[in-house]
Amino acid sequence: MSIATFHPAHLIAILPELALVALAGVVMTMDVALAENRKRLLGLTTAVGSFVIIALALLFSQPTGELIWGGMIRNDMAAFVFRLVFIFSGAITALLSLDVKGVAHKGDYYAIMLGAVVGMCFMALAADIIMLYLAMETTGIAGYVLAGYVHRSDHSAEAGLKYFLFGAATSAVMLYGLSLVYGFTGETNLNAIATVFASGEVALAAIVVAAVLIVVGVGFKIAAVPFHFWAPDVYEGAPTPVTAFVSTASKTAGFAVLMRVFITGLTASGAWLPMLVALAAVSMTLGNLLALAQTNIKRLLAYSSIAHAGYALVAFVAYSELGMAAMVYYLMAYVVTNLAAFGVVILVARSAGSDEIARYAGMSRRSPYLALAMLVAFLSLAGMPPLAGFFGKFYVFAAAVNAGLVWLAFVGVLNAIVGLYYYLAVLKVVYVSPAPEGAAAVDVPRAYGFALAVLSVGIILLGTASAPWFGWALRAAQGLF
Repeated sequence: MSIATFHPAHLIAILPELALVALAGVVMTMDVALAENRKRLLGLTTAVGSFVIIALALLFSQPTGELIWGGMIRNDMAAFVFRLVFIFSGAITALLSLDVKGVAHKGDYYAIMLGAVVGMCFMALAADIIMLYLAMETTGIAGYVLAGYVHRSDHSAEAGLKYFLFGAATSAVMLYGLSLVYGFTGETNLNAIATVFASGEVALAAIVVAAVLIVVGVGFKIAAVPFHFWAPDVYEGAPTPVTAFVSTASKTAGFAVLMRVFITGLTASGAWLPMLVALAAVSMTLGNLLALAQTNIKRLLAYSSIAHAGYALVAFVAYSELGMAAMVYYLMAYVVTNLAAFGVVILVARSAGSDEIARYAGMSRRSPYLALAMLVAFLSLAGMPPLAGFFGKFYVFAAAVNAGLVWLAFVGVLNAIVGLYYYLAVLKVVYVSPAPEGAAAVDVPRAYGFALAVLSVGIILLGTASAPWFGWALRAAQGLF
């Protein structure tokens, strides 16, 4: 990009990312300057700063649809919505980290998390495979560090190592796939790549090979079968706020990459579509079936996360404006819902010292408001009306039927019924099982109460007033086709 093509508006377009970097610098400076007994301010500063950045983005960084920064970035509505979701996830994760031993008072923890959010934002913005891969590695390396952040914990160290080893391997495979795309086309810009593929100059078999290799890397990021093997162990071993962050923001970023590569770059060929249809069906089915046997709440949510990746893929393979809108809306609903579920998990684990589902017995009588937050989150995950999860599944299955994938929608409905069973099984423990003798109420600090209230209201609003949110998702999808 020459100096002549630069415009100050290009800086405004990436204002949220610049502000996130500045916020990370502020947090690191505070970490050095603050006394130990005041370091709770680090997490509060991260959360409040992130919410301020969301406001700045809404005011000043509205999308234009332009290719900017030498064609490396596409400032469209899809990127805008995804970026807001990532920053919101980072803000809530910071609040959920405030009283977690080993991370709460660590400035570098919050700075690394903000770095991961920056990487995710550029994953959504990327219009070039070089930018795309650099953004993925920025996010991935930060995620590996966060998963193993509590180095004195064997579980956290194991989670970080497994996440790193599997992530590095799948990333290398994806990089090879991207290098093949460049080799076949001589282009790195996704629009230019699509033009070359549309011309018929590249053999269909070559496109399919590249697509398979790219799916390995993206499949790992979204924890789709058969690239899900890392998720249960990493979700269980990582600090719970990190698990919440990885299961929501990182998964959503993976779908942003899927959208950029397969809707923009490989749009000329539908040869890869049957592969993703199979991934959707298998991910839903295996995730839900394996979740049935879990007794640890974090492992149950890990397998649930695999199933939800399958649901989102159902919308993606519809390969239409309605399908993309359904996927974006579903991910918005999933992020809010899963963060609420993990918020409750963090508080119960602090009180009970365990993530076993049996420790939730009688919680409705010990901590009724916390049990209510869990009820809202789990019913939404199960797809019960009028909550966000119900409308998410409704739009997803409607998109599949509209695309002629009736059998896939039917498989999705059957899986939703299976999922309903294990979510209700947990709620049965919360509301029906007697509380252990002498069990105390679960303490809910004010910041956690605020976060859970925001998330619970968000779940209800995304469902009962879904039209404006789905309108955003539809606007995001329209710019892709």
